[in-house]
Amino acid sequence: MNTSWKLAVNPSPEQEAIRAKCFHPSGTFVEFPVEDVETSIPARFEKIVRMYPERLAIEDGGRVVTYTELNCVANAVARAVVAQCSSETAPVAILFDKGIEQIAAMIGVLKAERPFVLLDSALPISRIDRILENCLPGLTLSDRQHSLLAAQSSYLNGPVIEMDSIAGNGAPENLRLGIRADALAAIVYTSGSTGVPKGVLCSHATLLHNTMLRTNAEGFCALDRIPHFTSGTSNAITTTLYALLNGAALLLFDVNKAQPGQLSRWLFEERITVCMMAAPLFRTLCESLTQTQRFPDLRLLRLQSDTVCRSDVGLYKTYFAGYSVLANSLASSEADLLTEYYIDRDNQLPNDDVPVGYPVPDKEILLLNDQGDPVGDNKIGEIVVRSKYLSPGYWRNPELTAAKFKPDAEQPEKRIYHTGDLGLTLAGGCLIHKGRKDFRVKIRGYAVEVGEVEKALREHETVQDAVVVANFLNSGEARLIAYVACQAQFRRNIEELRARLKTVLPTYMIPSSFVMLDALPLTSAGKIDRQALPDPTNARPDLAIPYTPATSPIERRLASLWAEVLSVDQVGVHDNFFELGGHSLAASRMISRVIKAFKLDLPLSALFDSPTVAEMAQVIARHHGKQINHQEAEHLLTEIEAMTEDEAKILVKADRGEM
Repeated sequence: MNTSWKLAVNPSPEQEAIRAKCFHPSGTFVEFPVEDVETSIPARFEKIVRMYPERLAIEDGGRVVTYTELNCVANAVARAVVAQCSSETAPVAILFDKGIEQIAAMIGVLKAERPFVLLDSALPISRIDRILENCLPGLTLSDRQHSLLAAQSSYLNGPVIEMDSIAGNGAPENLRLGIRADALAAIVYTSGSTGVPKGVLCSHATLLHNTMLRTNAEGFCALDRIPHFTSGTSNAITTTLYALLNGAALLLFDVNKAQPGQLSRWLFEERITVCMMAAPLFRTLCESLTQTQRFPDLRLLRLQSDTVCRSDVGLYKTYFAGYSVLANSLASSEADLLTEYYIDRDNQLPNDDVPVGYPVPDKEILLLNDQGDPVGDNKIGEIVVRSKYLSPGYWRNPELTAAKFKPDAEQPEKRIYHTGDLGLTLAGGCLIHKGRKDFRVKIRGYAVEVGEVEKALREHETVQDAVVVANFLNSGEARLIAYVACQAQFRRNIEELRARLKTVLPTYMIPSSFVMLDALPLTSAGKIDRQALPDPTNARPDLAIPYTPATSPIERRLASLWAEVLSVDQVGVHDNFFELGGHSLAASRMISRVIKAFKLDLPLSALFDSPTVAEMAQVIARHHGKQINHQEAEHLLTEIEAMTEDEAKILVKADRGEM
């Protein structure tokens, strides 16, 4: 392979000028020294505790802890882990909801010189079992609520410790174990092509290096207030480290339980300064904003975990203050941060694609063709990275590790990783991401191997074969389309298929649409011919319930909103929003649009309680004090449309019982 590695060029002066705006206006930034990368996460954290002992570390609703208090609880966890986990190499599973205890558990396990596996408690128990079967933890940390869930698994080799029994035994004395920088810190599980989630290894050095890059590039400091949205993902780990290894405040917010408009109010009221969120969540946030809203404390908005589109840049310029900066990047669990690109209100994009930018320090990037040779400017090639700061590989999978990570003959201390991502470079060296070369896709910010979804479909007794592909909407978001071969009598089995998948897969891996076929098209070699699959349409799925058209003006308006949000051509009044492919983020968008269209105040739960057009029409009518019927519906819609903003606010207050 030609390893000339010529992509690593300096960012343009314009990019450097925009990046300089990211720093906190107080001028209190303290550089993250490279020497700290060669220590350990506990060493860096304890250094921060000494610097900012009484500063707010975490806020979770009404609960708060300082850095000293958090360190004491983490020390108690560390001592409990050392006492009860005999294996020094087996990981420790962490299974409970996102919160102060979960973060204290992460730090405590690292202090005990053990790696952790952060489990998402919202996952189906069958998927948690598959992860536990692969990682074989020596100990599980849980709480009373989830310890019974943990006990149901047959793959726990060690004891289960409830955090409730540890939290009260905090101690200020730190353990002195001399943790090495190359020691394993965490295992992050992502979707696997074989149907088994694969565990990506993270060392102390790789996580510290990633934190150093972000800190020094964007000026994270002790005055920052950083939100924490995710659970059980690599972003849950990195966001925590960005805040707690810099003395900043980490503020927890549950997006799955948030009402429409609640997130925007929370960001404003909590005076968030740096916000990192998945691009789909950003779009949902913007659904609830008005052009008069701004976030005066927010200086950096980073979109991650999904493709950022030109329309996203438009939303940023519409709804966010002129001094804030929008950041886009390319990263992966195996290679962490690779490139950065910064946008302000004056920035002009080079073309319709939003760049992922220029290589970060210590990451050398090259684009290669199928023969392993570098491609030129404006030519698409696979993105390959060389660095000493790459993942050690995959847990208990040496074959996959050897296939994906190659030694570097020129610099033995470094390795080479083929990302599977495609890209091209513009003449100035700026990188444009052009999708994947394999069957991995990002769905609502999560990396999904479609092979795992296909395997789950094939396990259903009525399915002869199945293939899953990604289909991209105009917004740039991807959705999964399942092509299912089955006998004619099972064509209306979509609800049962969806219900079955929910027991074995996370909700983001459930296909939005199912196309039922007699047989899948095959190539002459007998393989599935993905190119010959029928184009996915926006047609209404073939549901068990027959299509019933909307008849009243309110129903027609709601059906139109349903169709717009779900990208479905036709919606019947008795079609269930979630059986049409809806999910929690789509539900939030739907409720936001209903609120704006009908000038009322509804919680997100209203859509879960009334998921059909007919049921929601009844909710709207009751809200406006009417009995729904076709004679009154048109008159009611006319009244709503003519209502002034002040009149709508009065109605909302009355609905809330505030008058």
